[in-house]
Amino acid sequence: MQRFQLYIDGSFSDGEARFDSLDPASGAVWAEMPEAREADVDRAVEAAHAALYDGPWAKMTATQRGKLIYKLADLIAANAARLAELETRDTGKIIRETSSQIAYVADYYRYYAGLADKIEGSTLPIDKPDMDVWLRREPVGVVAMVVPWNSQLFLSAVKIGPALAAGCTMVVKASEDGPAPLLEFARLVHEAGFPPGVINIITGFGPSCGAALTRHPKVAHVAFTGGPEAARHVVRNSAENLASTSLELGGKSPFIVFADADLESAANAQVAGIFAATGQSCVAGSRLIVERSVKSEFLARLKAKAEAIRIGSPLDMATEVGPLATRRQQDHVHALVQASVSAGAKLITGGVLPDGPGNFYPPTILGCDGTTAPALSQEFFGPVLSVLSFETEAEALRLANDTAYGLASGVFTQNLGRAHRMIRGIRAGVVWINTYRAVSPIAPFGGFGLSGHGREGGMAAVLDYTRTKTVWLKTSDDPFPDPFVMR
Repeated sequence: MQRFQLYIDGSFSDGEARFDSLDPASGAVWAEMPEAREADVDRAVEAAHAALYDGPWAKMTATQRGKLIYKLADLIAANAARLAELETRDTGKIIRETSSQIAYVADYYRYYAGLADKIEGSTLPIDKPDMDVWLRREPVGVVAMVVPWNSQLFLSAVKIGPALAAGCTMVVKASEDGPAPLLEFARLVHEAGFPPGVINIITGFGPSCGAALTRHPKVAHVAFTGGPEAARHVVRNSAENLASTSLELGGKSPFIVFADADLESAANAQVAGIFAATGQSCVAGSRLIVERSVKSEFLARLKAKAEAIRIGSPLDMATEVGPLATRRQQDHVHALVQASVSAGAKLITGGVLPDGPGNFYPPTILGCDGTTAPALSQEFFGPVLSVLSFETEAEALRLANDTAYGLASGVFTQNLGRAHRMIRGIRAGVVWINTYRAVSPIAPFGGFGLSGHGREGGMAAVLDYTRTKTVWLKTSDDPFPDPFVMR
């Protein structure tokens, strides 16, 4: 039995309560987690606020901050195996992906370490001859970060990295479903030597922890990744402190395959898009939209690949699909599959709950032409693909945009002109052409509509954690003129 603690103001401590964490592969209790409640949240925010304005962090140069972030990146790389094992153990994400992803997480921190002293202001060509006016970019303030259980170290890196580069301090709430990797990450923060209060890491439940954090009067910005319904609560809470928000809320992403595409490559990409990470990915390509003339051939390839996927222990490097993170999620996925079949969807493969322990669910494909099945509109967050077909490019575009979400999309075609037309027409924050699920710290990432607002990645993310200060300097020695006339 492993035991984890909160990290607040540079020290490790127990929360007001504790709760058990279940192994998704076996259902057995494997660790004991701290539960932060309102008093813990307040202590963490107060520590972050003090660090921002009064501590050594406030006096550091941007270059010094960057060097600390570099040190943290090196520690992540050196401890990647331990972090990957914990993320796999606590969330069910397969070890071959957590190992690769966490190694890349270090590169995200290196990228933002390099940007720390590249945040520039500007001088304005003001219309008053006796004034110099310029803009400074300063940290937005204390940031509340709420991270879901899937890919916690990655989804926290795209928030913590740019916020640190901007000079912010933060309180990071790890999901109560699988918080172990972030709570362990706190040890690396401590070892790197960040001043107390700069990075605080807690976990707990929505009403007693998440709500207290996102409405706290000393929180200036809320960075949230999750679902639209939870995001609505976050936005309502932010009305209390008028904090700005950045929201990454998942999607129902279209994956469009034209008849001229390399079908084998497209089928492999579709497997990556929906069955990798057991479908527990915000960018899951969960709506296949395939040209009717190649639908049968493409589905035959896809069905064979889906049925050959190796399901098993997430700690086995040979496993390709592990368990869902929670029994609650398994129930949700299966209920939506059953509701879709009842609404007329054709079960092409999968869709049957396996016997035995753990939260496993088989790769599932649903034919949805001519139906209004829930699979077409609701985010499963599991290994379930809905399939539609089209005749014309215009029809493909209409189907792709027939969603309230707008996070990611994929297009497979050899026709360059068509690719550009689809790029212009698809309403999504990310468009992948002849590839899928590619990311980089250099590239901004985010969505439209119910997929949220704000961007993670690139310099755009750093600027989200800053605010501008306008400075006016009178250069003339003339006395101040008429005080009752605005200059």
